[in-house]
Amino acid sequence: MRHLLRRSVVLLAFPLALPSETVKLAGLGRPVEVLRDRWGVPHIYASSQRDLFFAQGYMAARDRLFQLDLCRRAGSGRMSEVLGPEYLRRDRLARLLRYRGDWSAEWPSYAPDARDIVSAFTAGINAYIKTLAGRRPREFVLAGFDPGLWQPEDVVSRLPAFEMLRNLTRELTRARLLGRYGARMLEERQPVDPWVKVEFPKGLSAEEIPPEIAEAISLPTVSADGELDGSNNWVLAGARTASGKPILANDPHRALLMPSLRKTVHLVAPGWNVIGAGEPALPGIALGHNEDIAFGFTIVGMDQQDLYVEKLNPANPNEYLFKGSWRRMEVVKESVMVRGGGPTEVELKYTLHGPVIYEDRGRRRAYALKWVGAEPGGAAYLPALSLARARNWPQFLAAVARYKTPSENLVYADRAGHIAWIAAGRMPVRPNWPGLLPVPGDAGEYEWSGYLTPSQLPQEFDPPRGYIATANHNILPPAYPHRLGHEFAPRFRFDRLEELLRHPRKLSVADVERLQTDVVSLPARRLQQVVRRWEKRPQEANSLLAWDCRMDAASAPALLYAVWVAKLPAAIFGLGPMPTLEVTLRALEANPAAHTGALARSFSEALVEIRRAYGSDAARWQWGALHKAMFRHPLGRPELHRGPVPTPGDAHTVNAAAGRQWQHTNGASYRQILDTADWDKSVMTNVPGESGDPDSRHYSDLLDDWAKGKYHPLPYSRKAVEAATVERITLTP
Repeated sequence: MRHLLRRSVVLLAFPLALPSETVKLAGLGRPVEVLRDRWGVPHIYASSQRDLFFAQGYMAARDRLFQLDLCRRAGSGRMSEVLGPEYLRRDRLARLLRYRGDWSAEWPSYAPDARDIVSAFTAGINAYIKTLAGRRPREFVLAGFDPGLWQPEDVVSRLPAFEMLRNLTRELTRARLLGRYGARMLEERQPVDPWVKVEFPKGLSAEEIPPEIAEAISLPTVSADGELDGSNNWVLAGARTASGKPILANDPHRALLMPSLRKTVHLVAPGWNVIGAGEPALPGIALGHNEDIAFGFTIVGMDQQDLYVEKLNPANPNEYLFKGSWRRMEVVKESVMVRGGGPTEVELKYTLHGPVIYEDRGRRRAYALKWVGAEPGGAAYLPALSLARARNWPQFLAAVARYKTPSENLVYADRAGHIAWIAAGRMPVRPNWPGLLPVPGDAGEYEWSGYLTPSQLPQEFDPPRGYIATANHNILPPAYPHRLGHEFAPRFRFDRLEELLRHPRKLSVADVERLQTDVVSLPARRLQQVVRRWEKRPQEANSLLAWDCRMDAASAPALLYAVWVAKLPAAIFGLGPMPTLEVTLRALEANPAAHTGALARSFSEALVEIRRAYGSDAARWQWGALHKAMFRHPLGRPELHRGPVPTPGDAHTVNAAAGRQWQHTNGASYRQILDTADWDKSVMTNVPGESGDPDSRHYSDLLDDWAKGKYHPLPYSRKAVEAATVERITLTP
C-alpha cells in the first residue's frame, strides 16, 4: 500500500508529456515552435519575420483550410468553378473590383515589407496544402473539389472591403424611395445624420436608376445580413481603472459564421510580439496588442463610394460622354470556369470613374462605381501590419495614414498611460454634393477634389473625462468643418455606454466584462414611459412597467417588448418608407394619445403571435425561445452546424445581437478586453471556436461560454503561454 502511494506521488510530480508533433516543411528557414493553448490559440515563436508569417499561413491553413479556400475563390472571382452558375454574377463583380493599378504603389501602401510578409504567409498556406499530397480534408470531400494554391495577390482582394461598405446600396435604396414617396416623407421617416436636404442632382431622376442595378450587386452569400453589422469599443484611462493603467475593450460585430470570422494568433519573432485576431486569410492581426500598445476598431461610416450615371454613345455603346466628348471605355474580357458548364466569357468595363457594375442599353446608360477601394492600399485591414508595430501614439498616427477602407474608429491605449482615438480612413472631399444619391457622370460637375488628411480626421488624445467610446454612432465633434457621411448608426448603444462609463468608480477587467455583455435596452425604457402614459392600456401591458428593461434570454417582458416594438412602426405610420426606431419612439413620446389605436392594435397582434407560439401562460414566455443564434456551415450540412442557442440582447443593446425576424445572426463574434497593467490579465472569446475543422475539439468549444457572456484568458508572457499550453508543434525545414 505504501509502495502504491509513493508511486502516485511521483506521477503527480511529473505529469504526462503534452501531445507533440514535428512537421518538416520545404520553404522554412529555421525551426519554428508553435504552442497551442487550451482554447485553441496558436502561439508562434520564430527566429525570423519570414519564418513567422510562413508559420502563420501554415497554421491558418491547418485550422481553417476550407474557409480560406472559399475566401480565395470569392475574392478572386472563382466561386463558379466549384459552386456552379449561380455564383457567376458574384465572380464577375469580384473581377470588376480587382486592383488594376500600380503594384509598386500597392504593396508599400500597407507597410514597407508588406509584399515579403504576404508572400511568406501565402507560401505557408501552400506548404500545408502540399502536405496533403492530394488527400481531401473532410469538408472538401463533401464539397467535391480540391483546395487551390495561393498567390500573394489573392490576399489584397477588394471584395471584402466592398461588402463592408454600404454607401452604394443605400444610394440605390434612397433613390428608389425618393422617387416613389418624395423627399418630405423620406426625410421625416428616415432622416440622414447630420441632416441635409435629400434631392436628386440636376439632370437626374429616379427613372434613371433601374432596380436591376441593386440586383447586380446583390450577391449570393453564406453570411448573414451585413446591414446589421456594427461594433463597440472604448478605452479607459488609468484614473478610471482599478489597476491605475488603461484598459481597452472591443467587440467587433459581424455575421455569426461557422467557422468564426476571426482567428486569434500570437506572433513572436525579431520585431514582433503581437497577439490578437484578424481574418484568417490575412497575415498579422487586425486588433489586439504588442508589448507597448493595444488597439481595436469599429466601423466609422465614412461615405467612400459614389455611383456615376454615364451617358453612352448611341453609335458605340463602349463610349461614354465626359465634358462634351466621347471617351472609350476600357474593356477586358475574361474566361470564368463554371462547374457543370465549362468556360464562360465575362466582359469587364471601366470608365474614368471606375468599374461599370450595370449597363442599360435601352436607356443608353452605364453605371460606374467610384470608390476608395480602387486606390493603392484599398484592401481591408492589411494596414494593420503597420499599426501592430507602433510603440506609441505618434507612431500609431503615422501608421493610421495607411488606412483606406473600410473606415474605422481606431481606439488606442498604451502602457505609458495614454488613451486615444481617431476616425481612420480615406475620406473623399465632395465640394458640392452630400453623396447621398447617384450623380451624373457626363458634365464633370460631381468629381472628388482630393481627400482629407489624417490631421483633419476627428480624433482625441487623453481627454479629461478619462474615457473614449464609439458604437458606430455619429462621432463628429461639435462644429466639425468636414463631411464624413450621413449614415451613422443610432445612438442607443453609445448612450448606454456613456451612462455606464460616466460613473466615477474605478473599473476592473471583470467590470468591463459586465459592461461588454450589458443587455439593458434604452429603447425599451423609452417605450416603457409611453406605456405609463397610455390611458386604458391592456392589463398585459403592465408587465412591462415592472420590467428592468434587460433583454435577458429568460425574460418574458423582453419577448413581449421585442415582438410589439417590431410592429409599431407600420401601425403608426402605415404605408411608405419604414421609419427608424428613433423616429417611431419620438412620435409616441410627443403624443401617445394620438396613437392610442396604433398602440392597441399592434399590442394585440403581438399578444396573439406570442400566445400562438408559446401558449397563454406568460410565466413560461422567454425571449431566448425566439431569439437564438445558429452557426451554419457554408456547405449547409446539418452535422456541421452548431446551435441554435438562446442568447440575450438585441440590435440596440451593448451586447449587440441583431437579426431579422428576431433571429441572432449578427453580433459580437469576437470580444477582447486588454489590460495594459498586465497583459496576461487580458481576456477574450471567439465564437464558436478557433478551428474550422469539424473533427477538432476547438470547432465549437467556446460557444456555450460565449452565449453566457463568459471569457477566457489571453496569455501573452512565455510563462503564461507555457502554463496554458496543451499541444506543441515544431515546424522544421
